[in-house]
Amino acid sequence: MLLDTDVLIDVALDRRPHARHSAELPRRLEESPPVAFVAWHTLSNYHYRVRAERSDADARRFLAELTRFVAVAPSDGEALRFAAELPMRDFEDALQVGAARAVEAEIIVTRNVRDYRRSPVPAIRPEEMVARLGGAR
Repeated sequence: MLLDTDVLIDVALDRRPHARHSAELPRRLEESPPVAFVAWHTLSNYHYRVRAERSDADARRFLAELTRFVAVAPSDGEALRFAAELPMRDFEDALQVGAARAVEAEIIVTRNVRDYRRSPVPAIRPEEMVARLGGAR
């Protein structure tokens, strides 16, 4: 699975009602990690957004901790060219798909499922992924 940026930001900024399900995913991944990834650009997007409302140190600390149990998808020109050719309106979402493809992720976990309608990698909401992993604890 590839975690979209919005899932991580929901957790960091406690954006309700989304944070509840989004926060469950990192807890599950840390306890018993299935293969999970984030796109390289997710790290900078997360940092930029979260440091403004929390702090630079908090944002960096979270990302360092996250990468203990979630891998960072490699980024290269091929992934970018693939993303550029996708018929998706939001280029950042297309980059997420490119990253998912690079690591052969079977699913993208995002709150923004609608924008992934034309993605070759299916997208589901965090609560659906939590249910697939065995429900909330």
